[in-house]
Amino acid sequence: MAISSALSFLSDRKRPIAVAVILFIFLSSLFLLLSPAPSALPFFFSPSSHVASSADIADFPPPRTPIPVPGDASPPEIPTTFASNRISNGTADPPRPDTAASVGDVPANVSQPDHGAPPAVAEASGSAGNNHSPAGVSGERGGLRQGGGVVEERVDVPPWELCEVGKGVAAADYIPCLDNVKAIKSLKSLRRMEHRERHCPTPRPRCLVPLPPRYRRPVPWPRSRDMVRTPACLLRAPWIWYNNVPHPKLVEYKKDQNWVRKSGNYFVFPGGGTQFKTGVTAYIRFIEQIMPNIQWGIHTRTVLDVGCGVASFGGYLLDRNVITMSLAPKDEHEAQIQFALERGIPAFLAVIGTQKLPFPDNSFDVIHCARCRVHWYADGGKPLLELNRVLRPGGYYIWSATPVYRKDPGDVDFWNAMVTLTKSICWRTVVRSRDVHKIGVVIYQKPTSNACYLERKVNEPPLCSENDESRSPWYTPLDSCLLPAVSSSGGGNSWPIPWPERLNMKNPATSNNSSTQFSQEKIDSDTNRWKDLVSEVYLNEFAVNWSSVRNVMDMNAGFGGNRPSQSLAKIFPVLYGAHHSRFAASLIHQPLWVMNVVPVDQPDTLPIIFNRGLIGVYHEWCESFNTYPRTYDLLHMSYLLGGLTNRCHIIEVAAEIDRILRPGRWFVLQDTIEVIRKMDTVLRSLHYRTTTVRQQFLVATKSFWRPSSTGSQS
Repeated sequence: MAISSALSFLSDRKRPIAVAVILFIFLSSLFLLLSPAPSALPFFFSPSSHVASSADIADFPPPRTPIPVPGDASPPEIPTTFASNRISNGTADPPRPDTAASVGDVPANVSQPDHGAPPAVAEASGSAGNNHSPAGVSGERGGLRQGGGVVEERVDVPPWELCEVGKGVAAADYIPCLDNVKAIKSLKSLRRMEHRERHCPTPRPRCLVPLPPRYRRPVPWPRSRDMVRTPACLLRAPWIWYNNVPHPKLVEYKKDQNWVRKSGNYFVFPGGGTQFKTGVTAYIRFIEQIMPNIQWGIHTRTVLDVGCGVASFGGYLLDRNVITMSLAPKDEHEAQIQFALERGIPAFLAVIGTQKLPFPDNSFDVIHCARCRVHWYADGGKPLLELNRVLRPGGYYIWSATPVYRKDPGDVDFWNAMVTLTKSICWRTVVRSRDVHKIGVVIYQKPTSNACYLERKVNEPPLCSENDESRSPWYTPLDSCLLPAVSSSGGGNSWPIPWPERLNMKNPATSNNSSTQFSQEKIDSDTNRWKDLVSEVYLNEFAVNWSSVRNVMDMNAGFGGNRPSQSLAKIFPVLYGAHHSRFAASLIHQPLWVMNVVPVDQPDTLPIIFNRGLIGVYHEWCESFNTYPRTYDLLHMSYLLGGLTNRCHIIEVAAEIDRILRPGRWFVLQDTIEVIRKMDTVLRSLHYRTTTVRQQFLVATKSFWRPSSTGSQS
């Protein structure tokens, strides 16, 4: 009656139109109340229409407690605002795959959008845009907002293009410093594996790596280590999506060694290897039986696995609280390190050729080589001297190869050469044995003092001089000298306390590799500060689903404790052994590991990181990192970007971050508000979903967007 009275003044012709308008408004209001999420309102919140500007959408307070999310689900939705000055032409981002669906529910063949986009589902991955003016989504939690609007630091962002790579290089697997075809062709020699070493291109790449066709989010851990259903049986084996690493050569090449198998849409990893065809778990037990002092996960914490294959050895040592750096070159063993990282196992691309490995002296408790195809005695024994350099005094070298147990002439010659070389560097043969399958293993131990070196009748190889300018291994030729087990100051031979107490051990004031002084008070203070910061801010206020994070790269790791790595070690206790964490009950089956990166222009804290039982490498972030694209779930950078952009362009840094990061995963930047504004602009041009927290953190989620054009060769 009230509506009829209100409309009585209208003519009969206009009255139905007015009724329709009122009904539309009423239904729209009801729809807003029932479905307030922006994704439910394509008309009002479409990036193409932009009816609602950033000034029209109020800030929402951040949640003070974590939002419960299933382990394999997407991160919780965070209220966002749209940058009003970034208006797209209506070309939508490809949607993200539905990670909440069970493995058995994923269809085998789904039609894909262009450029390797995943199957269409309900959840969108970001805002729309073309490759000339793409727009990301930006939200504020106490940052970037001044005077009621978003203030951007202007950055000249060129149109993004896909990388054009050299002949023989798969574009989706592009690693700029390892795939520089022009530089490799110009090498005068390949005899010492020079073509597998770093040769970074100039100018530095400012392009994006494409996704493989039909790419989808990796199988979450620990599901990737538990079970795979086949028509005949239920197998315990790690597995990954075939389309994420579509390289089947190893299946055929290593079919008799149980490395990897293809089963429908998956690669399956039964846990075999060249030297442990019947299973790596039995091989690990065998080593412990013949060498009880190795004490996996107590005395032995850090391992370097040289020539790791698909990293099954390191993967199964995780069950023993051992963290292994699995290492192999990018070579004809197609994508072996990519397989390892896709499985969630720590791995790194490198070769022992003419340059040192990017690790400090005296780092690893154990080094392992199972048929790693390295001629240790070549070039005056330099490859084995490099192992001696990075092996901790008192540490063990485990070598399983045919020269250990076969009597062929070539194997006998190799063995005799190794006997001579190991004696010359004072390695003690602890045990030489065969398992039930007649596979031989020999274990050597590095000395803990210089006594043997000084007693040698022939000083060959000579001891390295302590007057050498720098022990930095970055782009440094291999030594032809022998690193002393004990320095003149008396440092270098003490074994760390057992794990997990080792994580909190006191450290010497001076790094073994530098003259930089580190007070224990400073280390403890920074450790406690970061512990509180991770607990209060990282876990409660970041738009990150931590239960789905398998690996983290800390791009400037400090002490490995004044960054999130140590704090996260206590949050995820299975891998790190911190069993008294208050998060243990809920996250005990969701472990993660951290790759600690110490920039070469920063104080040398990497020896301290290794002493704590963590792993890491040296790196220069104006160059590409030695990893495949899409291999890390979270990248973390704290107060590094400002100084870094004095040496290289922010676009180049962003392109490398984008190359390493998996779609749907996170980049966290802590820096000044000016630096955050610059990076926010660049990341939104890549269609990242960004949120600022407490005026000092930028949390960005990578989308599946890729440009349509290919740029010049990089």
